[in-house]
Amino acid sequence: MGLRVLLVYPEMPPTYWSMRYALPFIGKKAVFPPLGLLTVAALLPADVEVSLVDLNVAPLRDADLARADLVFISAMIVQKESMAQVVRRCNALGKPVVAGGPYPTSCHDQIQGVAHFVLNEAEVTLPLFLQDYARGEAKPLYASAEKPDLTRTPAPRFDLVRRKDYAEMALQFSRGCPFDCEFCDIIELFGRRPRTKTPAQFLHELELLHREGWRGPLFLVDDNFIGNRREVKALLAELIPWQRRHHHPFSFFTEASLDLAGDEPLMDQMVQAGFNMVFLGIETPDLCALKAAGKQQNLRADLLASIRTIQRKGMEVCGGFIVGFDSDRGDIFERQARFIQEAAIPTAMVGLLTALPRTRLHRRLAAEGRLTGDSGGGNNTHDLRLNFRPTMEPRKLVDGYKRLLAEIYHPDHYFDRCLRLLKTLKPHRTTRRKLHAMELRAFVRSLLVQTFSRYGWAYWRFLVKGFFARPLMVPETVTLAVKGHHYFKITRSLLELERFKASLQELTRAFEARLQTARAQDVPQRLAELRAARDRVLAQVQARYRSLPQDFRAYADDAVAAFRATLDERLARVAGEAPIPIS
Repeated sequence: MGLRVLLVYPEMPPTYWSMRYALPFIGKKAVFPPLGLLTVAALLPADVEVSLVDLNVAPLRDADLARADLVFISAMIVQKESMAQVVRRCNALGKPVVAGGPYPTSCHDQIQGVAHFVLNEAEVTLPLFLQDYARGEAKPLYASAEKPDLTRTPAPRFDLVRRKDYAEMALQFSRGCPFDCEFCDIIELFGRRPRTKTPAQFLHELELLHREGWRGPLFLVDDNFIGNRREVKALLAELIPWQRRHHHPFSFFTEASLDLAGDEPLMDQMVQAGFNMVFLGIETPDLCALKAAGKQQNLRADLLASIRTIQRKGMEVCGGFIVGFDSDRGDIFERQARFIQEAAIPTAMVGLLTALPRTRLHRRLAAEGRLTGDSGGGNNTHDLRLNFRPTMEPRKLVDGYKRLLAEIYHPDHYFDRCLRLLKTLKPHRTTRRKLHAMELRAFVRSLLVQTFSRYGWAYWRFLVKGFFARPLMVPETVTLAVKGHHYFKITRSLLELERFKASLQELTRAFEARLQTARAQDVPQRLAELRAARDRVLAQVQARYRSLPQDFRAYADDAVAAFRATLDERLARVAGEAPIPIS
């Protein structure tokens, strides 16, 4: 075809998932590369010239765009602001944009500036687009409900990324999940019948990575790795000897459902294969909320006992938690915090309930007339908006959520969970290893940075107790400490941003009060005083804005602009004239 295609992966904002403040400890720029785009690259014909820019590791230059005939973008909802910026740049330079991935698939009708949407699973829709494009007949939208056989999926183009930029690699074995949780969009995107690659196919991808020189952590991005247990056990039966033959070059982390705890042979296989961490959708200790959300798999067993069973096998449990269910009461925040602490889950990803597009929750709330604003959701770390009307008073819900984050990511509480986890985890053969160079670097930087942080004493208490409790798990102890630095900084930044936004509301009310007291004065006199008051307030706001963490300032811009506009409008109303410029 002679095409030149540029693949662009938008920037991830600072979130608990991004590990932005932990990555410098190991000299990396991002956690893992964009596996979806690497797979899309492998689906393109051999005569297509392909290049990739991951905005999380390198800037997008005009020269990159100038060389491209087409710009492919894949994004999740959390990346929508960065995607919009890329699309605007492409539009300005006259470069057609082809968009796909989870966010465009769910919200393409809300996205502007994209020439062609290639949605759903690329194995089906991308060939159709390429055929039409070659004939000059490409349509604006390509979509399909077909769920392709993953044995058709080629190995990702690992050659398009640099190993030194990423902390770990990512692979996929399956798509789909057998469960039907009301709030989850996975089954809407990938179906309830988990489809898998063959063991030989997966091991071939591992071989490619091994030959490219990748070592260390490897994330299996499956939304429920154990969704098809027969195929997973067949894979593990071949993965275990492969790991032994290659002297365990990889450790694995994946996502699964809580019912993993009820299958001891499967857990044993995973541990033997090198799995040392698993993310579980725990959601809430409130049984009424679990039942209403259709989280049946979490109702069939004791939550705490299941978590401890998995931990004792040697796999750290990371947990997803949600507040904002209809049945949540005022004590849910304290209950969540107690549960997370008792379960010894250091990485607790707590979010406000969001009605994601195309989910059963979204459809129910729409029918009840409870959706508000952007259906794409706004629950990023920097944006605590709700896109529906909860049963709990919204301000109470958001304030409780902020208290919950402050509680679980207080250094004392976080390090206590880490220590309890270390004491619970059963070390296994793939865990007992020497420190790698990257981990030694992280340890040295950790000592230099965290020792002199505001939580230095809590940090050192944890290190000393952790080393004595589990002397064979020094790498895990150091990793937990470094992750803590990221979690603490994200939490502190989020709360500072929220306090700043609240201060704008207080300043608005104070200015309104000044307007009321000034009404009895002569117009020229009160205008002069109000202009002076406005200038002092704006100077105060700018000083507070500059004190915000730099990564979070952009997320205050809309609030500052609205505040300026409010002062402008109020002052103009008093003057009885056209709005007075603020800046």
